[in-house]
Amino acid sequence: MIIDTAEVQAINSFSRLESLKEVYGIIWVLIPIFSPVLGITIGVLVIVWLEREISAGIQQHIGPEYAGPLGILQALADGTKLLFKENLLPSRGDTRLFSIGPSIAVISILLSYLVIPFGYRLVLADLGYGSNNKYSFSGGLRAAAQSISYEIPLTLCVLSISLRVIR
Repeated sequence: MIIDTAEVQAINSFSRLESLKEVYGIIWVLIPIFSPVLGITIGVLVIVWLEREISAGIQQHIGPEYAGPLGILQALADGTKLLFKENLLPSRGDTRLFSIGPSIAVISILLSYLVIPFGYRLVLADLGYGSNNKYSFSGGLRAAAQSISYEIPLTLCVLSISLRVIR
């Protein structure tokens, strides 16, 4: 069987076109996922920078200015410093639980991203929420986050006082 070079070139160009379509498809799936995450991350960095600048103005001292231009990268410098700090474990505590505690907190926060709809048909984990309305769903997530952020520390405070009284 004799294969013409024009046919081989046509087959190669078609396979390249199909692989490019797959790559573009993957990119268009990842863009709606990473753009809100990137926006939230940049927003947090800006809020931390503003908090430090406003606090410095109130306290009448120089704010963060050495990490990047105008101290914009100070939060990243703090995170890097935190990663390289020495691990101190309590002598009379449960060292295993003390070590995995931060991981449990971070993993639970990252798991909350599973149910957020990133596109029309792009939901990482469809739990089948009832009203099929993204605004009520987002409001429910916000209410759950507020409940966790306010009620659990309050419960822990009351629990610590009651444990102290029992002793």
